[in-house]
Amino acid sequence: MRHDPIDPALFRLNRKRLLDRLPNNSIAVINSNDLMPSNADGTLPYHPNADLFYLSGIEHEQSILVLDPYASKARDRSILFIRQSTPLLKIWEGYKLHKKHARTISGISRICWLDEFWPVFKQLARGKKLFFLNHNEHQRADNPVQTRDDRFREEIKKRYPKKKHGRLAPLLHELRFVKDAREISLINHAVDITTQGYRRVLQMIKPGIKEYEIEAEWAHSFISNRCKFAYGPIVASGENACCLHYIDNDCTCQKGQLVLMDVGANYANYNADLTRTIPVSGKFSRRQRAIYNSVLRVLRQSIENASIGKSIKEWTKDAQDMMNEELVSLKLISLKDLKKQDSRNPACRKYFMHGLGHSLGLDVHDVSNGQSAFKENSVFTVEPGIYIPEEKVGVRLEENIVITPKGPLILTNDAPIEPDEIEELMHSRIQ
Repeated sequence: MRHDPIDPALFRLNRKRLLDRLPNNSIAVINSNDLMPSNADGTLPYHPNADLFYLSGIEHEQSILVLDPYASKARDRSILFIRQSTPLLKIWEGYKLHKKHARTISGISRICWLDEFWPVFKQLARGKKLFFLNHNEHQRADNPVQTRDDRFREEIKKRYPKKKHGRLAPLLHELRFVKDAREISLINHAVDITTQGYRRVLQMIKPGIKEYEIEAEWAHSFISNRCKFAYGPIVASGENACCLHYIDNDCTCQKGQLVLMDVGANYANYNADLTRTIPVSGKFSRRQRAIYNSVLRVLRQSIENASIGKSIKEWTKDAQDMMNEELVSLKLISLKDLKKQDSRNPACRKYFMHGLGHSLGLDVHDVSNGQSAFKENSVFTVEPGIYIPEEKVGVRLEENIVITPKGPLILTNDAPIEPDEIEELMHSRIQ
């Protein structure tokens, strides 16, 4: 655990909120993620299950959380199962979670070893009519590989074929959509580290630098601050910026090009998601500045439009209408194109083909299934862009915001975005 300890009161509150939503005669089970193999005897870096972490703060593999809302004893309403270490495991893999530490992290009083799971579960399941089981129901999930939750669900069907199964994901998605103040603080810390990294690379970008050299500076900034990349970093110069998920980062940044950087830090499993587009030479051309300012205007108005109760669909439609006007002014589409457009496929999608933003939290594209409007303390990205392959130019700008009763709070406000400020900072580097 590289990050500072998190107040276990956060996890106790999260569990209580879920327990309060579970019906009588039910039980819920959440499994950790697998430690995924790579090749030969290798494994990929471990990343904890977001739902399990949200409810317990536990980041260790092979852990299981069981919630029993109407257990007669309070200590039996949350039971955590963890893998017991061995001398051999300690030699090869080092420290593994022990019961006392798990209790401190999670605020769960009843901690059991993993090999006790099925005997204990058999007792807990007696008399229960409904099992709430977890599954990745993110609206963009493909789920090509079985998870521990998936395999557990299959095992439960074999052992308890007559039991009814409930979906845990919708309940967790509703809860995770709105952030606690402590969660917002952790997201804000990830944002601060990302902003530091951005200011660092802003001082080193010049013609001839490699995209991977820029990526390396981001990595230095993140790792030295106990963070990791929230996702594969995008460092896209010139026409590469027109590929939305470009991650090769292997080209040379040329004089006269723009370089688009979509990068975020992950701290304590909470994510930032920042995008900035800057001139490699330190100065925007007239055309580049015009495109940039069009994106900036849509960004700022979209942030202002993000208010409690605002329909996310309507919010996106407003941004598309604004982008249509900007693209007409840039002579990329015509008024005739606007008259011919389909409401389901607005003309702007030729140059602005992705969504306007997404929920942000324990996942970069955080769970929000069924949430159709902004709520107080929901955290979102706002990221309009214009991509013109024929001009070899792509501009995207992205801020992270919290929805508050007083209007949106911009967490990424300290990451320079005004073109004049960017040019001034890049010019001062040369002096």
